[in-house]
Amino acid sequence: MDDPTVRERAHAQRLQVRELRELGEFRDVEHLYGGIWPPVPGQGPPVGVELLRAFAHAGNYVAGAYRDGRMVGATVAFFGAPLGETLHSHVTGAMAGSGVGFALKTHQREWALARGLRRITWTYDPLVRRNAHFNLVKLGARPVEYLPDFYGEMVDTLNSGDASDRVLAVWELTDPRVPAAVRGRRTPVPVPPDAGAALVARDGLPVLGDPDGDVVLIALPADIESLRRTAPEAAHAWRTALRETLGTLLDEGATVLGFDREAGYVVSRGRIG
Repeated sequence: MDDPTVRERAHAQRLQVRELRELGEFRDVEHLYGGIWPPVPGQGPPVGVELLRAFAHAGNYVAGAYRDGRMVGATVAFFGAPLGETLHSHVTGAMAGSGVGFALKTHQREWALARGLRRITWTYDPLVRRNAHFNLVKLGARPVEYLPDFYGEMVDTLNSGDASDRVLAVWELTDPRVPAAVRGRRTPVPVPPDAGAALVARDGLPVLGDPDGDVVLIALPADIESLRRTAPEAAHAWRTALRETLGTLLDEGATVLGFDREAGYVVSRGRIG
């Protein structure tokens, strides 16, 4: 990593991030992913050793994060369209612990910049509050497209039983917001006092609003993963409501300005930038 601020932070957290090239390292990634996304019987982890080997050998990005010599995170990405400009990050997983996911993403950014790339894209579940905050606030990425049931039925124990809706996040690597966010200089997104409420939480359930104004707010459940286990009907209601609100707005050309811990997604009806 060339950014001294990022490098110093990783060092303080006893983290080392490096590219992976050996079969034993790929087996460690497969084992790690199997622990993060426990498969149901008869299914494997999201990426296996053979595909990891092929990605790395073909010049794509496979990296691991280590703390005190133990793998605590890994990330896999491949070149996307437009060729020569974009890296698509397919899977990033980290064990619980301070800074692992951030260290992986910033190493991935430095790797892409060193190869003349302009952006990194990835998908994430827009219902997961901590992921929205991480992607939009800590990294400065921006959701640009809503993808209903993108992966079809998923059979790991975290996602099973829910539609696999995702949003496509774009990380414009040299946009001034991105290096500022990576260095910890994050500017909170302003929430206008007259912003409309497109989706609010009431007694743990989603309630659709009838918002006016140019900026609207879209709330998220406190913990969608717990809801999937304890109240699947409520989890399904949130999925449907978010698809109807955030999905519709993005389809209409709206721009997600950012994410607020209290208000949720802050969305402008117009296209910005």
